[in-house]
Amino acid sequence: MKVKKGDNVLITAGKDKGRTGKIIKALPKELKILVEGINLKKKHVRPKREGEKGQVVEIPAAMDMSNVKLICPKCGKATRVGYATEKDIKNRICKKCKQII
Repeated sequence: MKVKKGDNVLITAGKDKGRTGKIIKALPKELKILVEGINLKKKHVRPKREGEKGQVVEIPAAMDMSNVKLICPKCGKATRVGYATEKDIKNRICKKCKQII
């Protein structure tokens, strides 16, 4: 996967197109990610104790990683991610400014 937990991303497709957020969880086997405050779904939660009320909670749902672009921390632009090897170490690079991410 070209994006990791903690990266800031721009949403390029779907109902939240144009918004930005931070990745809170990456699911590499399914090629999906969870972004903070984006793609929120409502979940009905049952009361846990007697006398307590149930509630509706909004939680982020997984979205496909192909619908996001990484925001480069160096230049601040939404960019594609490339790779460069340096002394047998594979580094992610910004395709716009060519800096290591």
